[in-house]
Amino acid sequence: MSLPASLQDLVDQFKKLPGIGAKSAQRLAFHVLRTPREDAERLCTAIRDVKDRVTYCTTCNNITDVDPCPLCTDDARDHRVICVVEEPQDVNVVDKTGGFKGVYHVLMGAISPLQGVGPDDLKIKGLLARIGVDGVDEVILATNPTVEGEATAIYLARLIKPLGVRVTRIAMGIPVGSDLEFADDLTMGKALEGRREV
Repeated sequence: MSLPASLQDLVDQFKKLPGIGAKSAQRLAFHVLRTPREDAERLCTAIRDVKDRVTYCTTCNNITDVDPCPLCTDDARDHRVICVVEEPQDVNVVDKTGGFKGVYHVLMGAISPLQGVGPDDLKIKGLLARIGVDGVDEVILATNPTVEGEATAIYLARLIKPLGVRVTRIAMGIPVGSDLEFADDLTMGKALEGRREV
């Protein structure tokens, strides 16, 4: 059965979203078709508002609707400690723990030669500028525990250490609630490396 052109177009647009396959896209399109017009209008408005109002902070590159972002202008945060992450969504992951009270810097990716992403493609210059003028004491490298994330962390550490700033890397290892028997060798090795005194 072929779908009406407008419905097929909606399915095609949903398929472009990450993690949405053909069946999920069709399910979403039929859901929009079944919902009241007001709900569909609210969805359209929300999408339009995100595109019109959300931008990137000129200080840290996090997503925001005011510039600089509320995290960068919060005097209660410790501006001498910067946590470096790969993507804006990583800021939320770190911040919702409540354990970090410093500020952030979003690289907008990680070094990945296979995908054509080099250091010049990342927001590294802005980080170095912040270290130079903001009296930064520590930079925490919270890039992902992937080959690309590790390469990015090593590259940044080599750039930052000569500036006289403490450079640390987040610990990696066994997740809470997991059994040791399911840990792979690399994860177990990282857990042993990141051990601390009790």
